[in-house]
Amino acid sequence: MKIFYCVAEHCFSVNIEENDSVIGRMTPYEPFKVDAADATPPVFELDVVPADQFSSMADYKEDMFQDDDGTQISAGHCDGQPCFEFLLNGQRSARMVTNTTYDHAIVTLENNRLFGLGNCLMVMYAMATANRQTALFHASAIGLEDRAYLFLGKSGTGKSTHSSLWLKHIEGTELMNDDNPIVRMIDGQLWVYGSPWSGKTPCYRNVKARLGAIVDLSQAPHNKIRRLKGIQAYAALMPAISGKRWDSTLAEGLHEMETLLVQQAPIFHLECLPDADAALTCLHEVQTK
Repeated sequence: MKIFYCVAEHCFSVNIEENDSVIGRMTPYEPFKVDAADATPPVFELDVVPADQFSSMADYKEDMFQDDDGTQISAGHCDGQPCFEFLLNGQRSARMVTNTTYDHAIVTLENNRLFGLGNCLMVMYAMATANRQTALFHASAIGLEDRAYLFLGKSGTGKSTHSSLWLKHIEGTELMNDDNPIVRMIDGQLWVYGSPWSGKTPCYRNVKARLGAIVDLSQAPHNKIRRLKGIQAYAALMPAISGKRWDSTLAEGLHEMETLLVQQAPIFHLECLPDADAALTCLHEVQTK
């Protein structure tokens, strides 16, 4: 069966056996599910197949390995095509082979199958939209009135903590996504969207708002915020945007989007404590610039 989803107004499809048990566990994707008739031409298609129908990846050569709090991604190539392995705490959950234009992928699921499928979809989404003025962020996103605010930072910096401070101390705030919000440029305006990928926090909301500001966080014994511009703003954005930067075609699209963000989005660096004053200091600065 073929299931269609639209995330940040980009649609994609998943082709999977109707009796596959993982379908009943795809709760995070339900808010983004659409009928085939309502789906714009998909930016990618993903086929889930049994292991005996999957490429062996025997000549797989790894180009990159990433380990983020027990979630591991190995990216490489085999038979001239991009290939990926996804692991959770060292246990392989999925393997994926894509075409070179990143609009079709074949996947086999192993252990922790929903985790594996989610990672395949997220990686394909990032690659398929890289040249469509779209950025998949590793960030926490808060909505307030008609604007969205993104909080960036290295793992363990306190992105989720800072969002929780806004939720607790600033009336009217709501969590849009706590791990992988999406930013798109549409008709000259920057929009932030929720996504089905929200890390450890179950926040799978099909919502959007105009981008208000992007804030890069670092821990400090005080609360101090300053505006970033130029190369400093670019350097703050790069680690937070998902993408296959060693692929020159995708890298050009990522660079274009990062440049647009530096030119048009207010970007800040906040040195902060995990307290109410940090949220209020941040709010005052981002709403007055």
